[in-house]
Formats: sequence, C-alpha cells, structure tokens
Amino acid sequence: MTDGVLLYALIGFAAQLVDGALGMAFGVISSSILLSFGIHPAAVSATVHAAECISTGASAASHHAFGNIDKKLFLRLLPAAVLGAIIGAYVLSNLSADFIKPYITFYLMLMGVVIIVKAFKMYPPKEVTSHVGTLGFFGALLDVMGGGGWGPIVSTNLIARGNDIKTTIGSVNAVEFFVTLSASATFFMTIGFAQHLDIIVGLALGGAVAAPLAALLCKHVPVKPLMLAVGALITGLSFYNFVNVVF
Repeated sequence: MTDGVLLYALIGFAAQLVDGALGMAFGVISSSILLSFGIHPAAVSATVHAAECISTGASAASHHAFGNIDKKLFLRLLPAAVLGAIIGAYVLSNLSADFIKPYITFYLMLMGVVIIVKAFKMYPPKEVTSHVGTLGFFGALLDVMGGGGWGPIVSTNLIARGNDIKTTIGSVNAVEFFVTLSASATFFMTIGFAQHLDIIVGLALGGAVAAPLAALLCKHVPVKPLMLAVGALITGLSFYNFVNVVF
C-alpha cells in the first residue's frame, strides 16, 4: 500500500468510525479534508461517494446484523433519496470549481455547527412518519452537491422530531448505501473516477474496516462528547477552507 493510499485509508477509517457510531459525518469529514488538499469539489464528492459505496454497504450490513434498522423508515426514505442523489450529482458535475467551492465550504461549516448544537439536545422517542420522503430527497441532494451531509441533515432532523436514536442511525446509514451508489453511477457517467483511484481505494478500505466496529459502538459510545469533538473538527477545518477560498 502506497503512502497516499495509506493516508486516505486512515481518513476513511476515522470518518467511518464516527459515521457508523453517530449516523453522520463520513462525507463532511472526508470532504473537508480533501477540499483542503485543493481537489475540485465535483471530484471530491465523486471520490467520497464512490468510496462510500463500500463503507456504507459494510455499515448497512453491520447495522442490520445488530438490529439497528427500522424497515418502515428505510422504505420511506429510499426512493426520494435515490432521486435526490442522481439530480445532485448531475448538477454538481456541470458547475465550475471557482463558483461552487465557497458555497460548499460554507455548507460544510454549517454542518459542523449542526452537529455541535445537536449534541446538547435530547428528545423523547416517537415514530416520525410525515415528510420523510421530502427529507430524504433534499438530504441526498445537498449531501451529493456538498460532498457530505446526509447524516447531519437526515439523522438530525428525524432525531430532533423524536425518532428513536439507534434505529434512526441504523436506517439512515442503510439508505445511504443507495444514495452513494446512485450518486457514484451518475458521476461515473459524467466526470469519471480515473484521476483519483488512490483516494477511492484508501477511503473505501479504511471505511470498510471501521464499519463493523462503528456499528457496535453505536450501542455503547458516549454520544455527546464525540459529537462535540466531531462538530468542532468539521467547523474548524471548513472555516479554514472557507477563508482560504474567499480571501
């Protein structure tokens, strides 16, 4: 394994460990770091989502094995989320880096703030059934166009509305596999992946190794301090990227 692939594998491992445990942050962590390396936003999203095809598949299987998936919630989210992913990938593929990068870095910074705010709020569990498809569509659309955010948008919204935390995390992670698969297929047909195979391989390997451990941690991890640390990391790194792009 080359040094470059090893670096991306470490990023993928850390990102998936957090994502599988919290139901969010693989995309926003990976994308924030890759954008700081100067990679085109469309290429960042394409490589992150291609890698997530492996890591989210492993995560979905692991959450299923640990009984964390609510089938009704999964089916409510799935169709609209796939449509949003396809549209988001197609639109992003046709935008210039200079135009879109400031918006993406600002968006990722807001996602970090969302995670921090969520760490201080607890909600009694209840089944959420309204506007789930709409949430899935816009969650996937913004996730693909921003290089991440599916978990912070969808998991946070459902949990904030009272849905059970563990089954929300498991179900949202399972749907994310189909979001990444749809986005990756669209990116493949529009911009391809040939220039960044080392990133894809590294992120995928690291994410796949971390996925089973992350699913187990979902049942035991102290959520609040981890969310605070992750939110601070994403916000700080995205703020740095935003300042460099704008100024």
